Amino acid sequence: MKKIRGLISHLLLYARAMAKWGLVSVVVGLLCGLLGSAFHYGVSRANLIRETHAWVIYLLPLAGLLAVGLYRLFHTEGQGTNNILQEIQNGKGVSLSLIPAIFLTTVLTHLAGGSAGREGAALQMGGGIGYNTGKLLRLDDRDLRTATMTGMAAFFSALFGTPLGAAVFSLEVISVGLIYHAAFIPCFIASLTAYGVASFLKISPERFAVAVPDLDLLMLIRVAILSILGGTISALFCGVLHLTEHTVDKLLKNLWVRAFVGGAVILVLTLLLGRDYNGAGMAVIKRAIEDGQAVPTAFLWKMVFTAVTLAVGFKGGEVVPSFFVGATFGCVAGPLLGLPAGFSAAIGLITVFCGAVNCPLASIFLAIELFGADGMLYYALGCGLSYVFSGYSGLYSSQRILYDKLKAQFIDVRTNAHHEGEITEAKQQHA
Repeated sequence: MKKIRGLISHLLLYARAMAKWGLVSVVVGLLCGLLGSAFHYGVSRANLIRETHAWVIYLLPLAGLLAVGLYRLFHTEGQGTNNILQEIQNGKGVSLSLIPAIFLTTVLTHLAGGSAGREGAALQMGGGIGYNTGKLLRLDDRDLRTATMTGMAAFFSALFGTPLGAAVFSLEVISVGLIYHAAFIPCFIASLTAYGVASFLKISPERFAVAVPDLDLLMLIRVAILSILGGTISALFCGVLHLTEHTVDKLLKNLWVRAFVGGAVILVLTLLLGRDYNGAGMAVIKRAIEDGQAVPTAFLWKMVFTAVTLAVGFKGGEVVPSFFVGATFGCVAGPLLGLPAGFSAAIGLITVFCGAVNCPLASIFLAIELFGADGMLYYALGCGLSYVFSGYSGLYSSQRILYDKLKAQFIDVRTNAHHEGEITEAKQQHA
């Protein structure tokens, strides 16, 4: 009888936990689905206005000033995706005012023609919604961190239509080598809820038609080589972003001057090189994957445009630009290895993304949701190799790599520590 009571007690404990997280996840998913759909519409509308009214691009310097002013108005200067990661790592909290600030400034960036994505805003708004919903429901510190992760997953899912990839990404991106498995169900429920809301509101998920070659040894070797190159390109991309940020910080101390000058630089580059590098560049990504067409230097110019855009104060994200860099690089480099151009673009996209965010499992799931399951084994090989060859770089400097990439050894180093002149423990171990 005692064992039965103990079993019932345990079942009730689990049931209460699931009921609590079911409520939190559905509420967060609904909020993120609604706001994510509104954000998707706002960004899409901004891109349409820019594409149909060529003169809008000349507003870039003024848009930079307005972006700085909006962040000052909401008292959110210096806040970004790193703050969301720090809340989950250290319980530092997330300001509610970050949500309208990043919403408005990201739409403004896309309207004027800055080179940025949407997911940085998605992680920040989603994390803010999750954290503040948890506070409203009086969750404790540890549960607040999980609530923040559910928001990240839900908003990412609403925008991209990739609920499984979004859920695993929110678990994996915080601390590389350590996954909070207890947060999987809350994150997945929130992702599915937000995905359902976005689908109901006619937000089409991102999908690409990819012709996958038959599986054979020679093709695996070719994909492996391209994936190693993709990991190296991801490290280059992260290096360009962080080096540009640090250089701009040193040369242009005044935020207003920085934003105006940066906007002018992007404008001049656009007039010289064309408009393919403004906004997120989803049309270029689609052309590379589905038509096998890309300009050979496109991936390099996208790095430059994105680095300047984000360094001078415009807002958005780095993930879709990493898609652009990877797809265009893969489309050009793959055929040199004997791979089909469109398939190579897909491999390039997912490997550069994986190396940039250090999330191999999430990248595999994301690839399956974006491209279909036919190339699953190729994507898995590519993500695994990219993860190793990208080294200790990453898009987010608050991300921590807890376990070495070459052996099961605890190291706990920050991504991009070497950009600040630090000698990481990992580099010492492998010197």
